Amino acid sequence: MTAIPFALNHMTAPGLPLDAFFALAKSLGISAVEIRNDLSGNAILDGTRPDAVRALAEKHGLTILSINALQRFNEWNDERDAEARALVSYARDCGAKALVLVPVNDGSGQKDGERQANLRTALKALKPLLETAGVTGLVEPLGFEICSLRSKTEAVEAIREVGGEATFRLVHDTFHHHLAGENAFFPDMTGLVHISGVSDKAVTVADMRDPHRVLVDAEDRLDNAGQIRRLTGQGYKGPFSFEPFAPSVHDLADPAKALRESMAYLQAKA
Repeated sequence: MTAIPFALNHMTAPGLPLDAFFALAKSLGISAVEIRNDLSGNAILDGTRPDAVRALAEKHGLTILSINALQRFNEWNDERDAEARALVSYARDCGAKALVLVPVNDGSGQKDGERQANLRTALKALKPLLETAGVTGLVEPLGFEICSLRSKTEAVEAIREVGGEATFRLVHDTFHHHLAGENAFFPDMTGLVHISGVSDKAVTVADMRDPHRVLVDAEDRLDNAGQIRRLTGQGYKGPFSFEPFAPSVHDLADPAKALRESMAYLQAKA
């Protein structure tokens, strides 16, 4: 049985300072992490310099997979350009390999033709910024019905059309894959997999939201184990990063114990 290369997104334990979060990953035998720019009172928002983040990662022997994320990336304007430049520079200077790109998710920009054009405009603008910095752009379609980019197929088509195969990769998020109802897998175009489960039996798929996302266990309704088997079976060799948003996970007194249990469950199913 091949060992699953697990990674840890800071959303797993957002209350931990970066040093403690890195120590948590290391204690689990995990060598790759994702940092975020949306955690108040924590790095990056607290003003922590990128060289300090790099030094912490080196201290713990960790690779920073990504900064999560440039929001509304496919609504390209002067504000987005400035945000992108700042985050790409931060990623380069802290040693992060990639920047996650999250689409508009408020019901706007969904019209057929409009959403594809907006996506291509953004990818074309991001491509030289990312290439110059040596940072990968990780495009993450969201499965929510109000999202402007739900389809991995559309994302791959746009990446190929702008000649961005060397610059961009997909995030395959197991939660969003299930919500989108898209059966297509693109292991050769996938740079990162986000894993989280939904165990609540009462919530409908259409009503699933981030607070439902827990650590994957035997009650999982999203078939994380099956998605992982399919991705690895088709040649994906990259990381599988835990990204639970549920307050019940964030409030755990012993996140390491819960993570070990989820890792063991998924590894047994692999």
